[in-house]
Amino acid sequence: MKAGASLEGLAMDTLAVHAGQPPDPVSGAVMTPIVLSSTFAQRSPGEHQGFEYGRSGNPTRRALEECIAALEGAKRGFAFASGLGASTTILATLSRGDHILSADDLYGGTYRLMTRHLQPLGIDSDFIDLSNIDDVRAALRPTTKLVWLETPSNPMLKIFDIAAIAAVARERGARVIVDNTFATPVLQNPLALGACAVLHSTTKYLNGHSDVIGGAVVTSDEEWIERLDFLQNALGAVPSPFDCYLVLRGIKTLALRVRHACASARTIAQRLEAHAAVERVIYPGLTSHPAHRLAAQQMRDFGAMITFVLRGGLEPSRRFLSSLQIFACAESLGGVESLAEHPAIMTHASVPEPQRRALGIDDGLVRLSIGVEAADDLWADIERALGSSQT
Repeated sequence: MKAGASLEGLAMDTLAVHAGQPPDPVSGAVMTPIVLSSTFAQRSPGEHQGFEYGRSGNPTRRALEECIAALEGAKRGFAFASGLGASTTILATLSRGDHILSADDLYGGTYRLMTRHLQPLGIDSDFIDLSNIDDVRAALRPTTKLVWLETPSNPMLKIFDIAAIAAVARERGARVIVDNTFATPVLQNPLALGACAVLHSTTKYLNGHSDVIGGAVVTSDEEWIERLDFLQNALGAVPSPFDCYLVLRGIKTLALRVRHACASARTIAQRLEAHAAVERVIYPGLTSHPAHRLAAQQMRDFGAMITFVLRGGLEPSRRFLSSLQIFACAESLGGVESLAEHPAIMTHASVPEPQRRALGIDDGLVRLSIGVEAADDLWADIERALGSSQT
């Protein structure tokens, strides 16, 4: 796609391949070059060609930022060295006395950052179920600056009404931040629903190959563009050019991977729901999910994450995870390979046990990330491990 060509009206699949990635003007290379230089020559003092120093900007990083911004329908994108690096940069917009209203079910690392780092600095956070808009309205304070949510949430796959929450937050002068890692731009675009900024762990679906740690934030809010531009450079939590290249490479197949994984997840969730060893399945695509109708309205598909509860608690779940052969027992998600994990022991161990139990993160809870393998092979692996879990 030629440099300067309009992206308007292009489909997600096309944007993933071409946005921010015209052929290199020097060599004609169709793949974005990896520019490893830490500094850039200037024609004269202060007269540069758009880049000065590698922390402040890099051509490979800019290509990634423009691509992710296009996928989310944003004016600007900012890439970071990790999802938590992206979160930390957003939270650096806050000052002592500010307040965050957050969903009660979210990534354990985000919870740890808010409670153990920000709280001693005088920045308070409340964690509530954002499903009830009246509860959201009641929990907002005059000092609330951010409303932070994941939808689907991690690991309980709650679905929150982004448009309704954004409308209430806007009335009170707060901005909504949506972690869109689970849904990806393929399934959901929170900015179009009223969010101020969208966060991604690019480690997950956007890269999709479990070989990069990265993060990104996109926004169309001019004030936030200015603040994030400053903070990205000032805090310096930026990714390497090589990592940016790898994420760009992964994004090219994002839509294909996500759609395939979603189709497999629907099949597997339905089969899990009918299995005698399974007490409960949590998947937005099932009519048993309490927010199934909202998910169908807000998302283009239901995602490739499944959470379920095994009968018998901890020991059956240990046996299940140890018996899997195709699924790897590992943290993270969104790669081409399928993964399984135990949230209470692994990803959410930093969340206090009383809160975990209140959320339903108990000893029998297992989270699956469905990859791109054949659905029937994945189910055969699950079914065999379920049999082992009950012995």
